[in-house]
Amino acid sequence: MEGVGFNAYPLRTTAALRFRDGVAIRITGDTYPLARTQEARSMHGRDLFREGTLERYEDDPKFAGKMGMDGHIPPNISLYTHPELTSKEQWGMAVDLNTCMGCNACVVACQAENNVPVVGKEQVRKNRDMAWIRIDRYFAGEPEDPEMLAQPVMCQHCENAPCETVCPVNATVHSEDGLNLMAYNRCIGTRYCANNCPWKVRRFNYFDYNARPTTELYWGPLAKKGMADSLKMSKNPNVTVRMRGVMEKCTFCIQRIEEAKISRLVEAGPTDKNKVPVREFKVACQQACPSDSLVFGNINDPESRVARLRNGDRGYVMLKYLNTAPRVTYLARIKNPNPKIPGADQVGQANGAPHGAGHGEEPAEAHGAEAAQGRPAGHDEKTHSAEEVHH
Repeated sequence: MEGVGFNAYPLRTTAALRFRDGVAIRITGDTYPLARTQEARSMHGRDLFREGTLERYEDDPKFAGKMGMDGHIPPNISLYTHPELTSKEQWGMAVDLNTCMGCNACVVACQAENNVPVVGKEQVRKNRDMAWIRIDRYFAGEPEDPEMLAQPVMCQHCENAPCETVCPVNATVHSEDGLNLMAYNRCIGTRYCANNCPWKVRRFNYFDYNARPTTELYWGPLAKKGMADSLKMSKNPNVTVRMRGVMEKCTFCIQRIEEAKISRLVEAGPTDKNKVPVREFKVACQQACPSDSLVFGNINDPESRVARLRNGDRGYVMLKYLNTAPRVTYLARIKNPNPKIPGADQVGQANGAPHGAGHGEEPAEAHGAEAAQGRPAGHDEKTHSAEEVHH
């Protein structure tokens, strides 16, 4: 069934509610195009996801911040000065790759909280997927027993945001508390910002996905425009429903931030609001995460959990050499494999063995042919050709 998947209820009977036996599978020779939201199968040597063994961590607790190009880049001189960050609160997020299991609960929560529309498989096949947060998957280890690496990626809310410099109508701007914001009524849909975003986390509304069925997107004026009352009731009234022709992206759940600020004003009353701290709250993805992998808060408060994680040994930012100063910090994954288990030597080696080229040490073998091709140590083409199907 196009757009919504397949109906398996004919296989389910009152006598077999949970499983069905006696089912046969045969090859038909037909083909079916899969809708995938991630087509890249490797990190191409960029060390986006970083991990190491406990032994490596004990030898160098800050190894994650020195991987790849991060260990060689000279001090950056920026030609762009970001807006002044004058607010007492400066928002940021930490993502712990040690506990993230790629369950996609954050993706579903974000979609429900922020009125992100369902665009259907046909649009996904045309690379028009719609999501404010995605789970990138990579694979490491042997082809016969690959290890999956799951990495949540959302808008990084860069302080030197590349998207802001190219918008001709100032539709994407920076707030005083460090958020990269979208003014939907200014956006004219040039998509320059999406082209200039290194993380590709901006999404464009090619159609009025919230106002038309996915089966009638191309009908134009012949399609009945509008949203059923039942669907309207499913929308979050605190979040704008976007229209055709505008960009959208993660806002760090700004509606929850503003709600917390308003509560502070009420609590402060006639006194100075700056003397009353903003009460702790969770953004949607953080609230839904079953493994507590996402932590959001005020990075200006050194006692806050997000600040402690951000400044911890395992912290690093993706694509640091671009000098965009992201507000999202990733915490490298640490593995402690039992050496007696088969394949233990491949665990924690997604980025290859430690190297010291340019640091007064001899380079490791992992920086040979495989590293030159941008593949983690222990990888070959068979590993990266493992089928990835994203829903």
